[in-house]
Amino acid sequence: MRNESFEFLKSIEETPSVSGYEQPVARIIRKRMSKYADDITTDVHGNLIVSIKGKGGPRVMLAGHMDQIGFLVNHVNENGYIHVLPVGGIDNAVLPGSRVTIHSKNGPVEGVLGRKAVHLMKPEERNGGKIELADLAIDIGAKDRKDALDKVQIGDPITFKLGLTRLMNDRIVSPGLDNKVGAFVIMEALRLLAESRCAASVYAVATVQEEIGLRGARTACYGIDPQVGIAVDVTHASDYAAVDKRVAGDIKIGAGPVIDIGANINPILSDLFIDVAKKQKIDHQLAAAPGATGTDANAIQISRAGVATGLISIPNRYMHTQVELCALSDLENAALLIAQTIKRIGNKTSFIPM
Repeated sequence: MRNESFEFLKSIEETPSVSGYEQPVARIIRKRMSKYADDITTDVHGNLIVSIKGKGGPRVMLAGHMDQIGFLVNHVNENGYIHVLPVGGIDNAVLPGSRVTIHSKNGPVEGVLGRKAVHLMKPEERNGGKIELADLAIDIGAKDRKDALDKVQIGDPITFKLGLTRLMNDRIVSPGLDNKVGAFVIMEALRLLAESRCAASVYAVATVQEEIGLRGARTACYGIDPQVGIAVDVTHASDYAAVDKRVAGDIKIGAGPVIDIGANINPILSDLFIDVAKKQKIDHQLAAAPGATGTDANAIQISRAGVATGLISIPNRYMHTQVELCALSDLENAALLIAQTIKRIGNKTSFIPM
């Protein structure tokens, strides 16, 4: 991956963007994409829309959500411990022992999600006892409630401790790869398209609030009214222990982006992705999507009178944990596949299934 692109990816991964609080990442994307875009706007919902004009072709919307799961400060008890509410799908089992950051208006406040030491647990607690979020609390080192409330307030967003780490073989690990890698991919695709203009007008949208109901994609798509929509999100890699490939499919890290096929996907568009991938020799994988996907593609497909929708997925291990893992090569190939496919979409391209 080119160095400037990697630094862009790193900067958005290491910037907080809990659903409803995406503005810090949006500002980074806006600054970076200003040299490639014909226009950049932000709608009332907070979606960042980066666009380039085409040559009379259809409107194509790209969607990659920039929000991440997290928490909100909900209650501070008399001892200064902070109780939280989840934003998005949180796995309580991974929380004890986590380092977290509260993103207050006065700056970041570091803390830990502690749990009673194993020495003090009853046998039933040690052996698979259910972990309830209400039983956990963030310790910021405060002396009491007043001391804590001098630093944070109710409603402050919280993330796992942010930081991107490179592993062997071009792998990266970070909280929030779901789905800031999607926002990265669509902006890289637009960068590639800006270098050689195509027929289609392209709207790359870093969408908001996907983790709490695909909310940003729904409003952005209504406003743009595209003929074609392509969402980029993560999907479950199945190449590690305890994952049943009969359920998750055979998806590998580093084997290329995943082209989804099924009811949520326009069949002409998915066939076009596959044809481009084969002819351009772009590594890719296939996955079945038998119904509505839990991605922005679902909201896009059923907007207004309907949109020809595709979904490109990035293989991801350990989704919704502090150590999500992806491959840089999959991100690069996803951006290339999307750009090359859009170049094939012209004024007369029909996506009506016959």
